[in-house]
Amino acid sequence: MTVIGAGTIGLSWITLFLAHGRRVRVNSRRPDAEEVVARGVELFAPTLPHGGADPLELMELLEFEPDVERAVRDAAVVVENAPEDLALKQELFARIGAAAPGDALFLSSSSTLLADEMSALMPDRSRLVVGHPLNPPHLVPLVEIVGGEATAPEAVAGAVAFFRSVGKTPVVLRKPITRFVANRLQSALLQESVHLVREGVVTVSELDEIVTQSVGLRWSVIGPFQAFHLGGGEGGLRQWLTRRGGGLEQSWRELGRPRMDDATIDALSSAAEEDFGDRSYAELAADRDARQNAVLDALARFPH
Repeated sequence: MTVIGAGTIGLSWITLFLAHGRRVRVNSRRPDAEEVVARGVELFAPTLPHGGADPLELMELLEFEPDVERAVRDAAVVVENAPEDLALKQELFARIGAAAPGDALFLSSSSTLLADEMSALMPDRSRLVVGHPLNPPHLVPLVEIVGGEATAPEAVAGAVAFFRSVGKTPVVLRKPITRFVANRLQSALLQESVHLVREGVVTVSELDEIVTQSVGLRWSVIGPFQAFHLGGGEGGLRQWLTRRGGGLEQSWRELGRPRMDDATIDALSSAAEEDFGDRSYAELAADRDARQNAVLDALARFPH
């Protein structure tokens, strides 16, 4: 298989695929791609689910090919992680679509672009599927599978099967929608988070603590609908909505709509640098991954 791109998402995917015994050919425009990938595998391998892996053993399955056509010429699966630039992705998929085998499956990690947009210049548009992960994909189970009008059902089924084979939880969206589902939910929460911080209600670190010690903890075991279904007692979600529906509409009208101007960006960034800047990216990522693994291990004891 081939992975295109060696940014944060690409590095996480590479490590996961290697851990599942896949031989991975990496294509990247970065001149230091081999060094970057080695550092990424070294960072992520110890925190892979189920006890981690030896980075040196994983890297024995790696190869690098800077020419994109040669990188995909015999690939059964191509996972693309290029920047969120539509013109760039259209050109890239046109090239790999022409160079890859006729039955290759093309998966894009795009978080904002739709399959029909990205496949516009491909000779065969039916094999491109969005497989949108949440960061870090080597740990977070969800992958949103999003096809388009030009996507063949067989390609969607192939994407589901591929991601299941590497331990992911694929969910097929019933219709394409910009930014998909998980990012739209994150964006809604982030909007109000920014508003509350800018209004001086809480600090950045206090907001994070509120989320992790309340709704974040709840959502790790049940989603919003089941949570409020339980909140309705014996009457379930119907009872809860009947009693609270009007108040919900009022609360939605009260949500903030902060402007992401220079002052807001600087205030939030400065607060994050002050609150989190005493540890490096590698230290923060390792701590996040260890905590995430602890949650996943605990949940594995109570399967649905």
